[in-house]
Amino acid sequence: MKVIVSHDIDHISVTEHLLKDLIIPKHIVRSHLEWINGKISFQELMYRFQDLIKNKFNNVKELISFNKEKCVNGTFFIGVENGIGLSYSLLQAQSIVQLIKTSNCSVQVHGINYETLDSILYEKNKFEATFQLPAQGIRMHYVRKDANTLNKFSNAGYLYDSTVFEFTNPYKVGEMWEFPFQIMDGWIIENGKRRQSRSLNESIEATKKIIDKCVDLKLSHLVIDFHDHYFCKSFKTWIDWYCWVIDYLKQNQFSFTDYYSEVKALNALSLQLS
Repeated sequence: MKVIVSHDIDHISVTEHLLKDLIIPKHIVRSHLEWINGKISFQELMYRFQDLIKNKFNNVKELISFNKEKCVNGTFFIGVENGIGLSYSLLQAQSIVQLIKTSNCSVQVHGINYETLDSILYEKNKFEATFQLPAQGIRMHYVRKDANTLNKFSNAGYLYDSTVFEFTNPYKVGEMWEFPFQIMDGWIIENGKRRQSRSLNESIEATKKIIDKCVDLKLSHLVIDFHDHYFCKSFKTWIDWYCWVIDYLKQNQFSFTDYYSEVKALNALSLQLS
């Protein structure tokens, strides 16, 4: 089974949220509740307030460095439109994309529009024009979709999508490959709530069960989604969990790949079988 690691960039700075949404007040309330409920330490709570003062809400550089050290080629999904808590500007996004490009990592579309082909094409063209990069793949913000979204992604010319949560192998939708994901950081650590509800050990045990399930089902690919926002000491359980996942998979001889490499491999295999 091959492992694909992906990262959604939902936030870049603190100031982007001040006049656009309620992310910062919710962050403060959530942090206090996690501390009161014994899920985080007082030191961790203080680190989160330091992040607010420093205007630092992304950890892309640190995550790239860790992935490189572990020989993991993660794919980053960044937005070019705003919606439901994704509020950074194109100018902010450009600085992050330049960092990712310099590191030779893949950066693709973190989508907002999913209801019409025109809006999907507008977002795809905006990504390509802004960053001077081909928009090959997409994952929807908050994994939103409707019954026809995947077909519209295919008609828009995307080579792959990774919005669907399923325990299935990659499959074709039109000319596009769908790579279902099986592990997302928030779904593991929050476990259905809007704040941390599991300890590190509980999160590890829950993750092992998912990995075992994928092995039992003989899936060809395991897809992981981890948000760069949590790769810091302000979210100790999250960063410790991610580091554990990567080390655990490596220790158990799983091989790591990326979406585009697998698209090429799957297309080549399809040609051989046709």
